[in-house]
Amino acid sequence: MTEWVLGIDLGSGGPKVAAVTTDGEIRATALRGVSVDVGTDGSATQDAAQWQHQLSAAVQDVAAAMVGDELVSIGITGQWGSSVPVASDGTAVGPVLMWADSRGARYARDIVGGPVSVGGYSPRKMLSWIRLTGGGPNPAGADPTGHWQVLSHDYPHVARATAYVLEPVDYLGFLLTGEVAATPASMILSWLTDNRLPRADAAGMDDPGIAPHYVDALVRKARRDPKTLPPLRRTGSIQGGLLPEVAGQWGLPAGTPVMTGIPDFHAAAIGSGSVGPFQTHMAISTTAWFSAPVPFKKTDVWHSIATVPGLRPELPLVINNVETAGAALTWLREQIIAPPDGLSGGGSGIGAEGAAAVSLEPTYEELIELAAGVPAGAEGVLFAPWLAGERSPVDDRDLRGTWLNLSLRTTRSVLVRSVLEGVALNARWLFTPYEKFLGQHVGAIRILGGGAQSELWCQIMADVLDRPLERVADPRNAQLRGVALWSLVGLGRLSLAQAAANVPIDQVFRPDPNHREIYDDMFAEYRRIHPMVKSMYKRLRRIPTR
Repeated sequence: MTEWVLGIDLGSGGPKVAAVTTDGEIRATALRGVSVDVGTDGSATQDAAQWQHQLSAAVQDVAAAMVGDELVSIGITGQWGSSVPVASDGTAVGPVLMWADSRGARYARDIVGGPVSVGGYSPRKMLSWIRLTGGGPNPAGADPTGHWQVLSHDYPHVARATAYVLEPVDYLGFLLTGEVAATPASMILSWLTDNRLPRADAAGMDDPGIAPHYVDALVRKARRDPKTLPPLRRTGSIQGGLLPEVAGQWGLPAGTPVMTGIPDFHAAAIGSGSVGPFQTHMAISTTAWFSAPVPFKKTDVWHSIATVPGLRPELPLVINNVETAGAALTWLREQIIAPPDGLSGGGSGIGAEGAAAVSLEPTYEELIELAAGVPAGAEGVLFAPWLAGERSPVDDRDLRGTWLNLSLRTTRSVLVRSVLEGVALNARWLFTPYEKFLGQHVGAIRILGGGAQSELWCQIMADVLDRPLERVADPRNAQLRGVALWSLVGLGRLSLAQAAANVPIDQVFRPDPNHREIYDDMFAEYRRIHPMVKSMYKRLRRIPTR
């Protein structure tokens, strides 16, 4: 009989689940898609009921493959910075306001801005936030602070019916256990918890510290209703046992321990095996980021890089985010190459109807094959992947994607290659301040995420960053492996180091010296784009609202 863990990853595209053995082997997986409604008013919402329905179907598929084996725990990860308004019985009383929903900007500017602002922030207002938490609410309103302002001002009937505003991972934990809980990790983007490092006592031992808690003064400054904040528990604790009604529907044992949820960002750290100080991983998922555990608390306001509560209290994780990475290739396929406009092809697009399966032509594999036939540099075509604005290394919600240097000879294969290279060049733009933030040279980088399935994209990343990349096995499901191993750490069955040792590497991509000069020149030109276009995009974004 095999012992296994159910890993759940509620991403923006829908729930993925996996059966992971206690030594890290992924035995079975299932994926179910969900829709995203994106409006011209800055809204980006999902339906929590659709989450629940699709998750149930995916779990049942995985459970059927593990009949006769022993389930030991359930781990939850997923998107974060999104808000689910729920009643006391766990019923969602309104749509999920996603991390990209920026309707709260007009309220957030008043909360964090002022007559003198840097990047939309008033230095005077931000001092206590940064000192205690390491960051602060987004002036673009695309976080739980902005979301609550939208609910309380624009949808008061929803706000009145709301008992708790939960992060997606905490919402799933509530559904599975009937226990309302959150952690400093899941609540990062609310910026309401005391995230200072534990102090050492006179004997040199780490102070276990007081229980996780909200800072009342910050709750007031954020204009959040304290009654809607979920109770806090320590990151990595057990939230409760699997409810009998859920267990019966899913075909799993009632009472199975369910761990408190963690953001996919944290699951990626474990799933990459990069859990020691300064060990760096990068993800190419819908978004992208660089991260490492570090023994300090620090904030770089200029580049939107900070440290946040990590897997261990004494080792925060470095946080940053490239807003569009793998989503750029998805956009190219589904909105440009094969859009849902009634012509031959088909596709889904973010929020569009009539989604076509990823197995339909042209597949992502076929697009990558096209790009492989184009020399490095994509014939000088530059693509900036700012399709949803940018967060790091500049926080600019007005930015939008662009191609430069198109000509009559520009082919579809060149466009695909330019998108792969554009995401890599954008990552390099962030990597420079990231490395400075760490205060030391970064060597080999672990890479994971759906985009890392492409050997070509991994090689382009290695060439552009001029660093060797170590790809974890099954990179698309690395976070599922990570959250499963994390649940075993929470149960006391593995140490964090032992969990990391169970992460296999399947290939190493080394920079090609023949491409260094090409990509150095391309990057030099890429860095000139933002100063040239930022004012224009700000003006263009306001034309439709006149």
